[in-house]
Amino acid sequence: MKLILMVAVFLFSLATGASAQNQSNPILPKYLQGVGIDQNLNAQVPLSAQFVDESGRTVKLGDLLGGRPAVLALVYYTCPQLCDQILRGIVMGLRPLSLRPGRDFDVIAISINPQEGPADAFTKRQEITKLYSRDGSTNGWHFLTGTDPNIHAVADAVGYHYRYDPKSKMFFHGAGIMILTPEGKAARYLYGVDFQAKDLKLSLIEASHNRIGAPVDRILLFCYHYDPSTGKYTATVMNLLHAAAVAFLLLLLGGGALLWRADLRYHRKTPSVVLRP
Repeated sequence: MKLILMVAVFLFSLATGASAQNQSNPILPKYLQGVGIDQNLNAQVPLSAQFVDESGRTVKLGDLLGGRPAVLALVYYTCPQLCDQILRGIVMGLRPLSLRPGRDFDVIAISINPQEGPADAFTKRQEITKLYSRDGSTNGWHFLTGTDPNIHAVADAVGYHYRYDPKSKMFFHGAGIMILTPEGKAARYLYGVDFQAKDLKLSLIEASHNRIGAPVDRILLFCYHYDPSTGKYTATVMNLLHAAAVAFLLLLLGGGALLWRADLRYHRKTPSVVLRP
């Protein structure tokens, strides 16, 4: 099962970054053509899109963005494998952080299956929040279901392309999550099912416009650079230090060579003195 999941994630990652609507990827099998995630950075999600939460209450997406950034996961709750791994990956990445859902940010899961309802959302929410916290705290965790037009409105806005396969009765979709600003704009895309705490932390701090996190966390933003091609943060300062070290070494070697040549010319021009007894 794990091998199948790894292959699926690999195939989905090949689709990510290509235009899933207008281009075809010859590497992917036919049933995965058009499936993937486009990075629509700074794209506005439809705040007026209506959904039903795990308690059966009708909410607008904008109601859940209360001045905090959010982790957005487009999944479906009865998915037999990939979606559960994505949600668990979010939990594993968030657990080490001092940032907390409901206080510093929110987690919003939206089912891409219009046939699912509040009962499915409630069951999955209980499962995931218990995995995150021993006391089962559900603050800041929102599991939504909705109609196909509202689901597609959000998915299209963030470049999330999926398709339903009637034969297998499954949804084919990419593996990844989006980080939204408090205004509901796509700030960062993180790919795969294993989300590093560092990447989640830095992306949430950036998306919050530096309103959350300690001062040292904001300094870290200068040390790391977001790479859109991988959906991860790389240490730019270390790269700069390596480059500076190489440049300094070359400067020393060049200076040494110049001094050696100058000394050689001096000795050639200066007549030698022979001391006689």
